[in-house]
Amino acid sequence: MSPLIGVASLALELSGPVPPVLLDVRWRLGGPPGIDSYRAGHLPAAVFADLDRDLSGAPGQGGRHPLPPAGDFQATMRRAGVSDDRPVVVYDDADAMAAARAWWLLCYFGHGCVRVLDGGFRAWQAAGQPLTVTDPAARTGDFTARPGHMPLLDASGASATARSGVLLDARAAERYRGETEPIDPVGGHIPGAVSAPATGNVNPDGSFRGPAELRERFASLGAAAGGPLVAAYCGSGVTAAQQVLALAVAGIPAALYLGSWSSWVADPARPVATGAEPG
Repeated sequence: MSPLIGVASLALELSGPVPPVLLDVRWRLGGPPGIDSYRAGHLPAAVFADLDRDLSGAPGQGGRHPLPPAGDFQATMRRAGVSDDRPVVVYDDADAMAAARAWWLLCYFGHGCVRVLDGGFRAWQAAGQPLTVTDPAARTGDFTARPGHMPLLDASGASATARSGVLLDARAAERYRGETEPIDPVGGHIPGAVSAPATGNVNPDGSFRGPAELRERFASLGAAAGGPLVAAYCGSGVTAAQQVLALAVAGIPAALYLGSWSSWVADPARPVATGAEPG
């Protein structure tokens, strides 16, 4: 099953006997809060999940958006109506930078059917599909969080992948080169990592490029199915989840360094490379 679902297919499933649970995870680094967008209009029956509060643990040595504790994530998903035997569809504004985080977490914690709305809220709205400002009726799910269903790297694993596999840096190229760093205290990249901005995975409207296009893009970066281990990182593990999602669309399994750059530079002993080359 593709990890993506289009607007027409989602509309059809929502009218069926067992509609998927919808999670609205609109979010932007630095704001405004996604809940404001949700309250202004959302897909019918969608429940809002806050990336900072619901899809992350407390910031610290593990980075700005570390893995949430399994019990906390399970409780959050149950309150949102998520159950083990019911499909889930997640969406954000358009480019899946936030929606992929929810997708990855649900997959990591063992949910068997999670998809991202391709093109997100903008695609749904552009297609003339219905919106609402009404909160859905409260519904409790029975989802059980079972960690370990997606490959996850720590700092040592990311470093090893950069040496012997393909470690993709999903941040903007200028941050990779160390020319600017608007968030973390140190600029640059993990030595050996390859610059692969996640913005290159999507079309101008925010929908994903096709599988063949994505395979071609990742092949040019050294990543291919059946090749060396592929992994992705970014600033705090959010954008890199979109990279892992794009790799999945291309049929390339990939690991996620969830702590990403914000965790890497928390230890001053870890090396830092700058410039356009992997180093």
